[in-house]
Amino acid sequence: MSEKEKDSAALKEDGNSLFKAGDMQGAVSCYTKALVLSENQADSAVLYRNRSACYLKLEEYSKAEADASKALDTDPGDVKARFRRAQAFQKLGRLDQAFLDAQRCAQLEPKNKAFQDLLRQLGAQIQQKSVQLNSTDARVQQMFTLLADGSAKDSDRQKAAQNLVVLSREDAGAEQIFRNDGVKLVQKLLQSKQEEIVLSALRTLVGLCTGHQSRTMAIVNELGMEHLCVVMGSGASTVSLAACHLLQVMFEALTEGMKKDIRGKDEAILPEPSKELRSMLRQLLEMMPASNVSGAGRDSAINLLVKQVPRKSLKNPDNSLTLWVIDQGLKKILEVAGTVAELSEGPPLTDNTHMSCSVLLNKLYSDLKSDSERENFNKLCEEYVQQHFSRPGLDAKLRAIQTVSVLLQGPSDVGNRTLEMSGMMDAVISLCASEDVTHQQVAVEALIHAAGKAKRASFITANGVALLKDLYKKSENDRIRVRALVGLCKLGSAGGTDFSMKQFAEGSTLKLAKQCRKWLCNESLPPTSRRWSVEGLAYLTFDADVKEDLVEDKNALQAMFELAKSEDKTVLFAVGSTLVNCTNSYDVEKPDPQMVELAKYAKQHVPEEHPKDALSYVEKRLVKLLEAGVVSALVCMVKQESPALTEACRECIARVFLALVERQEDRGTVVAQGGGKALIPLASDNTDIGKIKAAQALAKITITSNPEIAFPGERIYEVVRPLVSLLSLECTLLQNFEALMGLTNLAGISERLRQKIIKEKAVPKIEGYMFEDHDLVRASATECMCNLVLSTEVQKLFLATGNDRLKLLVLYSGEEDERLRKAAAGTLAMLTAEQPELCARIPGTTTHWLEIIKELLLSEITDLRHRAVVIVHNMMQAEKSLAETIMESEAMEILSVLAMGGEGTPEPVSKVAQNCLEKAVEYGIIMSREGKKKIEGTEP
Repeated sequence: MSEKEKDSAALKEDGNSLFKAGDMQGAVSCYTKALVLSENQADSAVLYRNRSACYLKLEEYSKAEADASKALDTDPGDVKARFRRAQAFQKLGRLDQAFLDAQRCAQLEPKNKAFQDLLRQLGAQIQQKSVQLNSTDARVQQMFTLLADGSAKDSDRQKAAQNLVVLSREDAGAEQIFRNDGVKLVQKLLQSKQEEIVLSALRTLVGLCTGHQSRTMAIVNELGMEHLCVVMGSGASTVSLAACHLLQVMFEALTEGMKKDIRGKDEAILPEPSKELRSMLRQLLEMMPASNVSGAGRDSAINLLVKQVPRKSLKNPDNSLTLWVIDQGLKKILEVAGTVAELSEGPPLTDNTHMSCSVLLNKLYSDLKSDSERENFNKLCEEYVQQHFSRPGLDAKLRAIQTVSVLLQGPSDVGNRTLEMSGMMDAVISLCASEDVTHQQVAVEALIHAAGKAKRASFITANGVALLKDLYKKSENDRIRVRALVGLCKLGSAGGTDFSMKQFAEGSTLKLAKQCRKWLCNESLPPTSRRWSVEGLAYLTFDADVKEDLVEDKNALQAMFELAKSEDKTVLFAVGSTLVNCTNSYDVEKPDPQMVELAKYAKQHVPEEHPKDALSYVEKRLVKLLEAGVVSALVCMVKQESPALTEACRECIARVFLALVERQEDRGTVVAQGGGKALIPLASDNTDIGKIKAAQALAKITITSNPEIAFPGERIYEVVRPLVSLLSLECTLLQNFEALMGLTNLAGISERLRQKIIKEKAVPKIEGYMFEDHDLVRASATECMCNLVLSTEVQKLFLATGNDRLKLLVLYSGEEDERLRKAAAGTLAMLTAEQPELCARIPGTTTHWLEIIKELLLSEITDLRHRAVVIVHNMMQAEKSLAETIMESEAMEILSVLAMGGEGTPEPVSKVAQNCLEKAVEYGIIMSREGKKKIEGTEP
């Protein structure tokens, strides 16, 4: 024993003596010194155990538990250490862990009274605690008492408010809060000056209202919609967003309840919630022009109207809510649309408000069913614009022009009609020359929005270009210059991607784009002006030279992506359009070569592609965009909760994502930066084209990436529906093929995924594609079926009589296409293994069945030989008569050769072949050499 060990042992003895004498601090000191000197793990474990006993006596229970655990790490069977840890856990209130340790002690020493006593004690304590904790009522009352106590610490009240949120998310908790007058308490909390308390109150109400119509109706009536709108209209953006979310949940609870006829527990006595719905909508409309409502609150109100008023599907004939909102609130919405922020009169706005108004007005107009309804909408808008335009004073005229500008961005037909009102266009042109920057800005923006509309574009091209050029060159204010530049860009891009249709002189477009990039990177300019520079690029990037310059300018790209992530949501469509142009992800119809020749002969215009729009250039641009961080920008854009994220904008994002995953080597980057997750909502909430583009991008990722990594957790199940949607005649064969490939990968992962595919009614569609003329599509459909037959439900389809499913697989196993043969033979191998009764039906499928099997057995492709011997083995096992038929043919000789193995025959193939011959011997069909039961690999 070393000197250190001797010293450690001596200190341990001293510690023991001090412990017995009741000097716990002295004992701890000795054991601690001994541990420093100890070189033996077992000795250290005893020292930790002893020191744990001291800490228990000193009531330092955390230290006692830590030391006992260290002792048990070395020796899990140390019953004393486990008992001490159980005691420490008990004192710390960790009763479940204490009970497990005490139970283990009692198992090791059943007769030890101390262990049995502790076990009984803990059992009683756990039961008591369980009753206390499970009493939701008690928990709710505890929270209420603390929250009502004005003298309680702020931190304690905040914690209680957060606990109330957690309770409200449980059914029992929500019911108890509601029944114990919790709504009145929450009402008081909403008046708190602490933001955290107000947020917790709003989140508690979300828990109470989610999916429960009767509670929602009661809460709307008790709290009053006006009070909730005041909270939403407050200055704090987080509170405003939380209130907006609550109102969204309330709307959903009321409308879903009406659809499903679910009204809570007392459904029989509840009235229709239409009164509450209209009360909520009326308050939102009242918020529109109110000067005491914050800009963020007003945007939230518009967002709610966009989501809740128009019909979700045009198949629903009832658009009464839209008609009611137009009747009650269209003029209030137009009042916001016509507000010029720089003028003193009018409600506070954000940079997003006018765009949100455009979206709302467009949604309302699109929801109208008849010409008379649309005419009424037009009339109300014209009356409002005329009312202000005819008033004396410039401010009223500016309001009228601003309203027209918003209408042109929304329901453009209505905008065009107001633009054609007597004197309107002249006023716009003359105000462009005003010395007042605000007047100029309103007029130039109206001119720009008018330029995009077919009716006015030619008039503005003739009259407005010179004016815009003049403003761009001579104005001293960058806010005006950037807007004039966008107007020029818009007019200059009339030819789109047609290289031969250029509005400006050579090089002018590049100069305009350079100035746009310069303003985009100029952080001293207000965000709205920088946003306009992106608008300019959205038009100019139709030109491939501009695309090339933009992707080379990393600073400009970074600035554009930062704007996309900013609070100014109005930039989203401009960024999306610019990226669509840069990635060439717009649809281009390739003209028929013969028609081109005819057009040239007839001296008709023929569109020309820019040389830099060739595939090699596009691929390089995609790489540069990925390097600049385009994926994270797109992911942020998808997350935006704003009316500015329109379906058209979502379609742009989906198109860009599809372009980014075109190259297999880039898909990992897109997934790693959150692209996979972002694509899922784009595949369900989008234009019809956007849904297809997003679904195709998901399919490409699913084909080449591990789906469980690309879409972790429950997200993988959300990928199924978009992929199934591509199995449609409206989609291209490439889209069909990629969807089938993706579904094949998903079907091979788990039974739950196979069930999801079946539930989405994909099986009949996949069967349909098994008859497709295109080799790749037919083979991929068969591969998908090969994985799906692992599911019993699909096996039953093949077991059903009166269909040719089995026949098709047998015939496909004899086709020349190697991929198809592998898939069909693989499906047969699995089916015959899982459902032996199918084996007897194979001879009835075709007279050539045996020849097909022999060809498979003789194939030079190992996979086909393996599938063939498995099919033969399954058939022979199923019925003796089938075995006799097979053995009477040349198949027996082939099996004998395969059973011998050797070069060119892998072991799995030879082993199954041997099993086939052994089965034949067992049936007495053949005899093994010298009467042996086991086949040695030679012919019988």
